[in-house]
Amino acid sequence: MVQVTGLGSLPGTDFGAALRLVADKLPDFAHLPELPARGPWAGFTGRGLGLPSGLPAQLVAGEWLLADSPGVDQRRARATWRDDLEQLEEELAGYSGRFKVALAGPWSLAATTAITNAGAVLADRGARRELAQSVAAGAAELVADLARRLPGAQLVVQLDEPALPAVAAGAVPTSGGFFRHRSIELPELAEGLGAVATALAMTGVVGELVLHSCAAWAGPGPAWPLRSLLGASGVGFSFDVDQLAEPDFDAIAELAETGAAVYLGVLPTATAALLRSDDLRRRALAVLERIDAVPSERVVLTPACGLAGWPAPLVSTALAELAAAGRQLAEELAD
Repeated sequence: MVQVTGLGSLPGTDFGAALRLVADKLPDFAHLPELPARGPWAGFTGRGLGLPSGLPAQLVAGEWLLADSPGVDQRRARATWRDDLEQLEEELAGYSGRFKVALAGPWSLAATTAITNAGAVLADRGARRELAQSVAAGAAELVADLARRLPGAQLVVQLDEPALPAVAAGAVPTSGGFFRHRSIELPELAEGLGAVATALAMTGVVGELVLHSCAAWAGPGPAWPLRSLLGASGVGFSFDVDQLAEPDFDAIAELAETGAAVYLGVLPTATAALLRSDDLRRRALAVLERIDAVPSERVVLTPACGLAGWPAPLVSTALAELAAAGRQLAEELAD
């Protein structure tokens, strides 16, 4: 059966309302909502640095910096995580479907976090390694907590890496904007991501790890060696279908052969332009036809990226259309 889920971010500041929306529209594969409108501590980098055992950091003039002690915004981020998890436990008591939580990946955090008087973490190999280890430890601690709060759920972790293609291509600008950080080679990229994958696997409570990026994976050269990034078979990958280039289809097909789940971002999110279920189904089928047969139980339909910029009423309709597209696609693949 084709499944449907969201990617994380939603509009507004009412976590309880967002959680109830997700549980209502995506009852078989809910996810932990992210609400960046609550403040910088709830945005991508602040949330990533807010994991309980994360490195201390401070927000200074709009920039996240590693620090000797946690700043007020990092403390708010940690408090937000704690409050959200407590509300999750209350609202979803008895939940038994798949449940996904999205976390900022180590490479995108390294590209969006700085060291005082030293530029981005991305420029310092030792800092890169330390940050990846911190993300791994924080992720493991978080999923252990989630497993305790939702004992009937099958946990899925989505590792968000919007900056990963740019990190690999040497396209991340320095703080002044005039230069670019050096590219990071594949072995180090895989080492950082693998540290998180290993830590999560050792918890014994994570059923699947999904690497997600809204950015384009392929450049003018050969396809990304996606199978090498996390060092494990069966790991899922999540794409915006509008960002797929010709080499990507071969890479996705190779992944599918390993048993990896294929998360197809068929609902465009750059603008709040709603597509109906028939259009979403056709967009998914167009991709699946190019990567050979993928069992329907390993196909997941999602929005292309987060929905934080959308009007709240439209989000509800969009998720309903996406769910309908999943049912339609499952019927078509079964014929």
